[in-house]
Amino acid sequence: MAIDLHVHSTCSDGTVPPGELPELARQAGLSAIALTDHDTTDGVRDFLACQEKYPEIELIAGVELSSRLGAKEIHIVGLFIDHGNDYLQEFMQKMRQERTIRAKAMQDKLASLGYEITDEDLAGIGMPEDVPGRPHFAMVLVKKYNFPDTKTVFDRLLKNGCAGYVPRNLPPPEEAIKAVKTAGGAAIWAHPFHSRRNENNFIARTIRELKFSGLDGLEAYYSEYTPTKSATALRMAAEYNLVCSGGSDFHGTVHPETHLGCGKGNLVVPDEILTDLRKATAPKVLLV
Repeated sequence: MAIDLHVHSTCSDGTVPPGELPELARQAGLSAIALTDHDTTDGVRDFLACQEKYPEIELIAGVELSSRLGAKEIHIVGLFIDHGNDYLQEFMQKMRQERTIRAKAMQDKLASLGYEITDEDLAGIGMPEDVPGRPHFAMVLVKKYNFPDTKTVFDRLLKNGCAGYVPRNLPPPEEAIKAVKTAGGAAIWAHPFHSRRNENNFIARTIRELKFSGLDGLEAYYSEYTPTKSATALRMAAEYNLVCSGGSDFHGTVHPETHLGCGKGNLVVPDEILTDLRKATAPKVLLV
């Protein structure tokens, strides 16, 4: 059966509450789903509380941590984590403080471009108070300034290189991996493949570096991947002895073209990868 190990809720930048995700997973015919909100585990308790109601679906505690390597942003998904781990919580608290600083800078930049967005505007679209992000600003801009949809907002204002974009101050990926491993999880490099020159060389070099820090796997199945990219990810995972993970990166109506479980219609993440992912949570000795 299919699974989805990359899902967001209203506790970060999605539009579906954590407690409603299992029902969507049931409707999609999934056998497992992981909640992986950005830099927070605030929704995990409500999410896991649904396990008894949905015994046929394995509910997995997860998180997606942001990091930066040089000019590139790298996201580390943690799966099977102890979401109450003190070290992980302290790490994420620092991340949320940085997100708040960035949100204020984004408000100022957008105001300078003629788009005033207040805290009340953000609260009006149901944004969690401590984790404002670009999707929330995009939703306000659609509502307040008549942009046709959030994709248009990103393309015109909020993508890297656009007038309203504000970069984030992020830790190195080694620190994100450490936070996941300290919390007992499997550390997965999320969506490493894009469409850049020499991308495969960068990914291979980075894998070799991050394995020394405890990287366990690659996201080999993803909504934005072509069959060629997914095949390349699977080959690299095998070459570097990494496990494979995958998911839709579901956000709800923020990205309406991406659906739970099937992404844009051609995503299938096989449930047999769960066995290796569970094994990856075991402590390992890193030989330097």
